[in-house]
Amino acid sequence: MLWTVAGDVRALLMLPAALTMQVAHPAIGAGVDDHSVFRTDPWGRGERSLRSLQLWIYGGEAAAEEGRRLRALHKEIQGTDAHGRRYHALTPAYYAWVHATGYPVYRHGLRYLARPLTEAQERQLYAEWLQVGRVLGIHDRDMPQTIEEFWPYYRRVLAEEIEATVVVRELIATDQPVPAPDRGPLPVRLALRVLWPLLRGPFLRARAFLTVGLMPPDAREAIGLEWNDAQERRLRRFTRVVRAVVPVLPERLRYLPLARKARQEARREALQEARRGGAGARTGR
Repeated sequence: MLWTVAGDVRALLMLPAALTMQVAHPAIGAGVDDHSVFRTDPWGRGERSLRSLQLWIYGGEAAAEEGRRLRALHKEIQGTDAHGRRYHALTPAYYAWVHATGYPVYRHGLRYLARPLTEAQERQLYAEWLQVGRVLGIHDRDMPQTIEEFWPYYRRVLAEEIEATVVVRELIATDQPVPAPDRGPLPVRLALRVLWPLLRGPFLRARAFLTVGLMPPDAREAIGLEWNDAQERRLRRFTRVVRAVVPVLPERLRYLPLARKARQEARREALQEARRGGAGARTGR
Protein backbone atom coordinates (compact mmCIF):
# COMPACT_ATOMS: atom_id res chain seq x y z
CA MET A 1 0.00 0.00 0.00
CA LEU A 2 2.81 2.42 0.82
CA TRP A 3 4.31 1.76 -2.62
CA THR A 4 1.14 3.32 -4.07
CA VAL A 5 0.34 5.93 -1.42
CA ALA A 6 3.63 7.43 -0.29
CA GLY A 7 4.82 8.57 -3.73
CA ASP A 8 1.49 9.94 -4.92
CA VAL A 9 1.44 13.75 -5.04
CA ARG A 10 -1.50 13.67 -2.62
CA ALA A 11 0.94 12.60 0.07
CA LEU A 12 2.39 16.12 -0.08
CA LEU A 13 -0.91 17.45 1.25
CA MET A 14 -0.79 15.11 4.26
CA LEU A 15 2.82 15.64 5.31
CA PRO A 16 2.33 19.00 7.10
CA ALA A 17 -0.27 17.42 9.41
CA ALA A 18 2.15 14.64 10.39
CA LEU A 19 5.01 17.09 10.94
CA THR A 20 2.82 19.29 13.12
CA MET A 21 1.75 16.32 15.23
CA GLN A 22 5.40 15.39 15.68
CA VAL A 23 6.51 18.81 16.91
CA ALA A 24 3.47 19.01 19.20
CA HIS A 25 5.46 16.71 21.48
CA PRO A 26 7.47 19.10 23.71
CA ALA A 27 10.75 17.20 23.34
CA ILE A 28 10.51 16.95 19.56
CA GLY A 29 9.29 20.52 19.25
CA ALA A 30 12.25 21.71 21.32
CA GLY A 31 14.67 19.71 19.18
CA VAL A 32 13.31 21.27 16.00
CA ASP A 33 13.21 24.73 17.61
CA ASP A 34 16.81 24.49 18.78
CA HIS A 35 18.50 22.61 15.96
CA SER A 36 16.49 22.75 12.73
CA VAL A 37 16.93 25.18 9.84
CA PHE A 38 13.19 25.18 9.09
CA ARG A 39 13.06 28.97 9.62
CA THR A 40 16.11 29.95 7.57
CA ASP A 41 15.96 27.26 4.87
CA PRO A 42 12.39 25.92 4.81
CA TRP A 43 12.43 24.84 1.17
CA GLY A 44 15.77 23.07 1.41
CA ARG A 45 14.76 21.32 4.61
CA GLY A 46 11.47 20.29 3.05
CA GLU A 47 13.20 18.91 -0.03
CA ARG A 48 15.68 16.91 2.08
CA SER A 49 12.95 15.57 4.35
CA LEU A 50 10.81 14.51 1.39
CA ARG A 51 13.72 12.75 -0.29
CA SER A 52 14.49 10.93 2.94
CA LEU A 53 10.91 9.77 3.36
CA GLN A 54 10.80 8.57 -0.24
CA LEU A 55 13.98 6.58 0.29
CA TRP A 56 12.38 4.71 3.20
CA ILE A 57 9.73 3.38 0.82
CA TYR A 58 11.37 3.27 -2.59
CA GLY A 59 15.09 3.21 -1.85
CA GLY A 60 15.66 -0.53 -1.87
CA GLU A 61 19.07 -1.18 -0.33
CA ALA A 62 19.51 2.57 0.14
CA ALA A 63 16.60 2.62 2.60
CA ALA A 64 18.58 1.02 5.42
CA GLU A 65 21.52 3.31 4.75
CA GLU A 66 19.20 6.31 4.98
CA GLY A 67 17.90 5.02 8.31
CA ARG A 68 21.46 4.79 9.63
CA ARG A 69 22.27 8.27 8.31
CA LEU A 70 19.30 9.76 10.11
CA ARG A 71 20.23 8.15 13.42
CA ALA A 72 23.78 9.44 13.09
CA LEU A 73 22.44 12.90 12.27
CA HIS A 74 20.32 12.93 15.42
CA LYS A 75 23.01 11.72 17.84
CA GLU A 76 24.03 15.23 18.85
CA ILE A 77 20.52 16.70 19.04
CA GLN A 78 19.75 17.28 22.69
CA GLY A 79 18.82 20.08 25.06
CA THR A 80 16.05 21.23 27.37
CA ASP A 81 12.37 21.57 26.41
CA ALA A 82 9.99 24.39 27.35
CA HIS A 83 9.19 22.65 30.66
CA GLY A 84 12.84 22.42 31.69
CA ARG A 85 13.11 18.72 30.94
CA ARG A 86 16.16 17.27 29.24
CA TYR A 87 15.64 15.64 25.84
CA HIS A 88 17.70 13.65 23.35
CA ALA A 89 16.44 13.09 19.81
CA LEU A 90 17.19 9.35 19.92
CA THR A 91 15.29 8.68 23.12
CA PRO A 92 13.21 5.69 21.94
CA ALA A 93 9.84 7.14 22.98
CA TYR A 94 10.50 10.39 21.10
CA TYR A 95 11.94 8.81 17.96
CA ALA A 96 9.07 6.32 17.88
CA TRP A 97 6.47 9.11 18.11
CA VAL A 98 7.94 10.82 15.05
CA HIS A 99 7.44 7.56 13.17
CA ALA A 100 4.04 6.79 14.72
CA THR A 101 2.33 9.94 13.45
CA GLY A 102 2.49 8.74 9.86
CA TYR A 103 -0.05 5.96 10.28
CA PRO A 104 -3.03 7.96 11.67
CA VAL A 105 -2.36 10.79 9.21
CA TYR A 106 -2.33 8.45 6.20
CA ARG A 107 -5.42 6.67 7.49
CA HIS A 108 -7.32 9.92 8.02
CA GLY A 109 -6.05 11.78 4.97
CA LEU A 110 -6.88 8.98 2.56
CA ARG A 111 -10.54 9.24 3.57
CA TYR A 112 -10.58 12.70 2.02
CA LEU A 113 -8.00 12.45 -0.75
CA ALA A 114 -8.65 8.94 -2.05
CA ARG A 115 -11.12 6.61 -0.32
CA PRO A 116 -11.60 5.21 3.20
CA LEU A 117 -9.53 2.12 3.92
CA THR A 118 -11.14 -1.20 4.67
CA GLU A 119 -10.21 -2.91 7.93
CA ALA A 120 -7.91 -5.27 6.02
CA GLN A 121 -6.21 -2.32 4.30
CA GLU A 122 -5.74 -0.53 7.63
CA ARG A 123 -4.00 -3.59 9.03
CA GLN A 124 -1.83 -3.94 5.95
CA LEU A 125 -0.89 -0.27 6.05
CA TYR A 126 0.06 -0.55 9.71
CA ALA A 127 2.16 -3.67 9.07
CA GLU A 128 4.01 -1.83 6.30
CA TRP A 129 4.48 1.23 8.51
CA LEU A 130 6.07 -1.00 11.15
CA GLN A 131 8.56 -2.08 8.52
CA VAL A 132 9.36 1.58 7.88
CA GLY A 133 10.04 1.92 11.61
CA ARG A 134 12.53 -0.94 11.40
CA VAL A 135 14.20 0.77 8.44
CA LEU A 136 14.62 3.79 10.72
CA GLY A 137 16.28 1.63 13.36
CA ILE A 138 13.38 1.59 15.82
CA HIS A 139 13.17 -1.63 17.82
CA ASP A 140 9.94 -3.62 17.80
CA ARG A 141 9.74 -3.26 21.58
CA ASP A 142 9.38 0.51 21.11
CA MET A 143 6.52 0.28 18.56
CA PRO A 144 3.02 -1.12 19.14
CA GLN A 145 3.00 -4.33 17.12
CA THR A 146 -0.70 -4.38 16.21
CA ILE A 147 -3.48 -1.90 15.59
CA GLU A 148 -5.08 -3.06 18.83
CA GLU A 149 -1.91 -1.99 20.66
CA PHE A 150 -1.44 1.17 18.62
CA TRP A 151 -4.64 3.02 19.43
CA PRO A 152 -4.31 2.96 23.27
CA TYR A 153 -0.69 4.10 22.89
CA TYR A 154 -1.71 6.86 20.49
CA ARG A 155 -4.54 8.09 22.71
CA ARG A 156 -2.25 8.11 25.75
CA VAL A 157 0.33 10.30 23.99
CA LEU A 158 -2.42 12.69 22.85
CA ALA A 159 -3.88 12.90 26.35
CA GLU A 160 -0.67 13.19 28.33
CA GLU A 161 2.10 14.67 26.20
CA ILE A 162 0.88 16.72 23.22
CA GLU A 163 0.51 20.50 23.30
CA ALA A 164 0.64 23.59 21.10
CA THR A 165 4.40 24.12 21.15
CA VAL A 166 6.16 27.17 19.76
CA VAL A 167 6.93 25.28 16.55
CA VAL A 168 3.31 24.15 16.15
CA ARG A 169 2.15 27.75 16.37
CA GLU A 170 4.69 28.80 13.76
CA LEU A 171 3.70 26.02 11.36
CA ILE A 172 0.06 27.10 11.35
CA ALA A 173 0.71 30.85 11.48
CA THR A 174 -0.34 32.90 8.47
CA ASP A 175 1.99 35.86 9.05
CA GLN A 176 5.45 34.25 9.15
CA PRO A 177 8.35 35.75 7.13
CA VAL A 178 8.81 32.67 4.93
CA PRO A 179 11.40 33.26 2.16
CA ALA A 180 10.47 32.77 -1.48
CA PRO A 181 10.92 29.23 -2.88
CA ASP A 182 14.48 28.67 -4.07
CA ARG A 183 14.08 25.28 -5.76
CA GLY A 184 13.15 24.39 -9.33
CA PRO A 185 14.00 25.88 -12.75
CA LEU A 186 15.62 29.30 -12.73
CA PRO A 187 12.75 31.09 -14.55
CA VAL A 188 10.29 29.73 -12.00
CA ARG A 189 12.48 30.79 -9.08
CA LEU A 190 12.85 34.30 -10.49
CA ALA A 191 9.13 34.64 -11.07
CA LEU A 192 8.33 33.45 -7.57
CA ARG A 193 10.86 35.83 -6.06
CA VAL A 194 9.11 38.75 -7.77
CA LEU A 195 5.59 37.56 -6.96
CA TRP A 196 6.27 36.21 -3.47
CA PRO A 197 5.04 39.33 -1.60
CA LEU A 198 1.63 38.65 -3.17
CA LEU A 199 1.74 34.85 -2.92
CA ARG A 200 3.13 34.41 0.59
CA GLY A 201 -0.13 35.19 2.39
CA PRO A 202 -2.33 32.84 0.32
CA PHE A 203 0.33 30.12 0.56
CA LEU A 204 0.52 30.34 4.36
CA ARG A 205 -3.26 30.34 4.69
CA ALA A 206 -3.55 27.28 2.45
CA ARG A 207 -0.80 25.50 4.37
CA ALA A 208 -2.47 26.17 7.70
CA PHE A 209 -5.88 25.12 6.36
CA LEU A 210 -4.63 21.78 5.03
CA THR A 211 -2.42 21.13 8.05
CA VAL A 212 -5.30 21.43 10.47
CA GLY A 213 -7.94 19.97 8.17
CA LEU A 214 -6.05 16.78 7.29
CA MET A 215 -4.96 16.17 10.86
CA PRO A 216 -6.96 13.47 12.68
CA PRO A 217 -9.65 15.23 14.75
CA ASP A 218 -8.49 13.71 18.04
CA ALA A 219 -4.96 15.04 17.47
CA ARG A 220 -6.34 18.41 16.43
CA GLU A 221 -8.36 18.58 19.64
CA ALA A 222 -5.43 17.46 21.81
CA ILE A 223 -3.22 20.22 20.43
CA GLY A 224 -6.01 22.78 20.76
CA LEU A 225 -6.39 23.71 17.09
CA GLU A 226 -9.68 25.25 16.00
CA TRP A 227 -11.78 23.78 13.20
CA ASN A 228 -15.38 24.62 12.34
CA ASP A 229 -18.16 23.32 10.10
CA ALA A 230 -17.54 25.91 7.40
CA GLN A 231 -13.88 24.89 7.18
CA GLU A 232 -14.90 21.25 7.01
CA ARG A 233 -17.21 21.96 4.06
CA ARG A 234 -14.42 23.83 2.27
CA LEU A 235 -12.05 20.93 2.84
CA ARG A 236 -14.56 18.44 1.45
CA ARG A 237 -15.12 20.55 -1.66
CA PHE A 238 -11.39 20.85 -2.24
CA THR A 239 -10.68 17.16 -1.72
CA ARG A 240 -13.52 16.15 -4.08
CA VAL A 241 -11.65 17.98 -6.83
CA VAL A 242 -8.37 16.32 -5.83
CA ARG A 243 -10.00 12.86 -5.88
CA ALA A 244 -11.34 13.51 -9.37
CA VAL A 245 -8.20 15.02 -10.90
CA VAL A 246 -5.17 13.18 -9.51
CA PRO A 247 -6.08 9.60 -10.54
CA VAL A 248 -6.33 10.62 -14.21
CA LEU A 249 -2.97 12.41 -14.30
CA PRO A 250 -0.13 10.78 -16.22
CA GLU A 251 2.38 9.00 -14.01
CA ARG A 252 5.02 11.69 -14.50
CA LEU A 253 2.67 14.20 -12.84
CA ARG A 254 1.00 11.91 -10.33
CA TYR A 255 4.11 10.41 -8.70
CA LEU A 256 7.13 12.07 -7.13
CA PRO A 257 10.48 11.48 -8.88
CA LEU A 258 11.92 8.73 -6.66
CA ALA A 259 8.61 6.90 -6.60
CA ARG A 260 8.19 7.21 -10.36
CA LYS A 261 11.68 5.86 -11.00
CA ALA A 262 11.16 2.93 -8.62
CA ARG A 263 7.83 2.05 -10.19
CA GLN A 264 9.33 2.15 -13.68
CA GLU A 265 12.21 -0.09 -12.62
CA ALA A 266 9.80 -2.55 -10.97
CA ARG A 267 7.75 -2.79 -14.15
CA ARG A 268 10.88 -3.29 -16.23
CA GLU A 269 12.10 -6.07 -13.94
CA ALA A 270 8.67 -7.73 -13.99
CA LEU A 271 8.63 -7.60 -17.80
CA GLN A 272 12.11 -9.11 -17.99
CA GLU A 273 11.11 -11.86 -15.58
CA ALA A 274 8.01 -12.59 -17.65
CA ARG A 275 10.12 -12.82 -20.81
CA ARG A 276 12.56 -15.18 -19.12
CA GLY A 277 9.63 -17.29 -17.97
CA GLY A 278 8.19 -17.37 -21.49
CA ALA A 279 11.55 -18.30 -22.96
CA GLY A 280 11.91 -21.08 -20.40
CA ALA A 281 8.50 -22.47 -21.27
CA ARG A 282 9.29 -22.49 -25.00
CA THR A 283 12.51 -24.44 -24.43
CA GLY A 284 10.74 -26.93 -22.20
CA ARG A 285 12.45 -25.85 -18.97
